[in-house]
Amino acid sequence: MAALYQNTLIRIEAEPSTIPWLKVFTLDGCREFSDCSDETRAEVWRVLHILEKGMLAFYRPDKINLASFANYMPVVHWHVMARYKNDTHFPEPMWGIQQRNNTIEFAPLEEFIASVKGRLDGH
Repeated sequence: MAALYQNTLIRIEAEPSTIPWLKVFTLDGCREFSDCSDETRAEVWRVLHILEKGMLAFYRPDKINLASFANYMPVVHWHVMARYKNDTHFPEPMWGIQQRNNTIEFAPLEEFIASVKGRLDGH
């Protein structure tokens, strides 16, 4: 998957989904968050904060979900998902049982990333 954004410590990718869903990967190859350098951990928290606040303003979800499991892909990464009471899986997790069909349309994630790029770049 192509990166929507990348710097020297993290990469942001889109997860194909019926909701706005991003994944933030560390570039150091660590298996556990506690194995990451202080600089990488701080950058992850900074980026997660920017993405959460940005998604709340841009997509107006009912809830933001943050998750880090890495069972299938054992490298540190975080999921950032904009959730809606009428999305396909709510209140279940997106990898759970689908609850309904829907046709919610969202602005492309590329537009969202463009809206927060200045903050991601530290401006």
